[in-house]
Amino acid sequence: MNNLLILWIASLVIFVVVEAATVQLVTIWFAFGSLGALISNLCGAPVWLQWVIFTSLSFISLVISRPFIKKVLNKKIEPTNADRFIGMEGIVIENINNTLGKGQVRVKGTTWTARSKHGIEIDVGEPVVVDEIEGVKLMVSSKK
Repeated sequence: MNNLLILWIASLVIFVVVEAATVQLVTIWFAFGSLGALISNLCGAPVWLQWVIFTSLSFISLVISRPFIKKVLNKKIEPTNADRFIGMEGIVIENINNTLGKGQVRVKGTTWTARSKHGIEIDVGEPVVVDEIEGVKLMVSSKK
């Protein structure tokens, strides 16, 4: 068994193991290239041709699969119904105190647990604006 044959077998195994461990599609293209180079080695191809096959197959498989992979992996994040509250105005119905972990606001007739985005206390009756949603809590800023 020649050293180059061992290299192609080892690289194929390593790339497949890394791919299986990460599930990120980061080495699959090199696994295809290694497989092609391994086959060419077994067929008696010269060393330079094995490297050309490895490089070419890796690049071609990347170029061909990239648009499909991008489409599958980059799924759009669908906004939830709760996202519609961002930017809306509400009224504090329980004092907002981040230190005590207390506070509630009413926005469009819905009561939410709230925290101050800037860490300041906001009193009952004060108008606020919803800046973001963290879990089930609204992060708000005083409208004053």
